[in-house]
Amino acid sequence: MTVRILPILFLLTAVPALAVAQEKPAPPRSFDPPFDSSTRRMTMPDPTKLPTSGPVPDEPYIKVPVDLAFGAYQRGLYVTAMQEAMNRLKTNSDDAPAMALIGELYRDGLSVKQSQEEANKWYRLAADRGDAAAQFSLGLAYLEGRGVKADPKEARALFEKAAEKNQPSALYNLAVMEIQGDIQDFRKAADLFRRSMDAGNVEATYALAMLYKDGSGVPQDRAMATQLMRKAADGKLVPAMVDYAIARFNGTGTEKNEEEAAKYFIRAASLNNPIAQNRLARLYVVGRGVKADLVEAMKWHVLARANGLPDEWLEEKLRTLSQGQKTAVEEAIQRFLGK
Repeated sequence: MTVRILPILFLLTAVPALAVAQEKPAPPRSFDPPFDSSTRRMTMPDPTKLPTSGPVPDEPYIKVPVDLAFGAYQRGLYVTAMQEAMNRLKTNSDDAPAMALIGELYRDGLSVKQSQEEANKWYRLAADRGDAAAQFSLGLAYLEGRGVKADPKEARALFEKAAEKNQPSALYNLAVMEIQGDIQDFRKAADLFRRSMDAGNVEATYALAMLYKDGSGVPQDRAMATQLMRKAADGKLVPAMVDYAIARFNGTGTEKNEEEAAKYFIRAASLNNPIAQNRLARLYVVGRGVKADLVEAMKWHVLARANGLPDEWLEEKLRTLSQGQKTAVEEAIQRFLGK
């Protein structure tokens, strides 16, 4: 990220401070949500992907009974996890959770050579024995054509089996399929999103909020939409933080509270969301919801611009900075980047 930011700052400091000959238009009184401006249609979510595995997962995707295999996986001891899962199969050749765990290890190449094809074999064994997580994982492989020929119908069939057991990601993906199909069924999608939300899926909470906001498949209810946005935002979903902050700032479906809105913009901006960075920069310029601070404003503007969101109104403010302020902006950005 430093490679992108520093050249921008170099250009920034090369521009002499300019006096403002004419006051530019003030920022808008309200913030527009992140709609596609050409169609004004709600942007619907993509199918759920499998979580990205880190060196030591906080919460393994495959849920198996608490035992040595599960515990080893949780601690990042993948060789041990594989050995213990195999030991479980020696005891019970129909141990579906153990099969699903082995599939995960092959999928991510943990302790074994990465092989989606081998992972799919284990997922199939577990799925045929009723394991919902394996049914979802195999369905996702068919949906994306990973290790198998892409087959949306087979993917849907597997998601439906997993959904019968309230597997949250399967419910979510089925909801998305209802929206993306040739014949859209938003009512059915809303029901599936709700079930997924009730099973703990924060993305489904946000998706349902969007349906209430737009009145698609459910009666339009801005208050319910904002309530669900807040729930998803508090579940650390960044797009929900942005939408909730916008609703809170504008008083849409909730009491207007610019200070509360700023808090959520700050959370999302700190997680590198360019829309939040841009809106926060504007708030710092005019001192709404936060104390006016031009250096802090320009820090967020430069970060948003580096993330692909320019803003001519803020750019004009940037050109008015003194050399000392420009240096302060650069230092603030370096602190944000941990340099």
